[in-house]
Amino acid sequence: MPNIKSAEKRVKIIEKKTLENKSVKTKISTYAKKFKLAVENKDIAVAEVAFKDVVSLLDKAASDNVIHKNCADRKKAHYAKMLEDLKK
Repeated sequence: MPNIKSAEKRVKIIEKKTLENKSVKTKISTYAKKFKLAVENKDIAVAEVAFKDVVSLLDKAASDNVIHKNCADRKKAHYAKMLEDLKK
């Protein structure tokens, strides 16, 4: 437990930011599942829309430092390859 007032405030701020970051990560996970399901069902139209959504969320999360930029880029590349394989 913090003894200093500013440290107590930082603990509250960190708890709030942790919840916000968890929310963003959960949203990314949900949209990624929707994309993977569309790819699995071979539904190109739905997969393309879901791909745009998940890429947008990954870019936003990376710019807000919720996830690392390289992690976002790696996931985007992986999903893009899945979409290209589906189109072939």
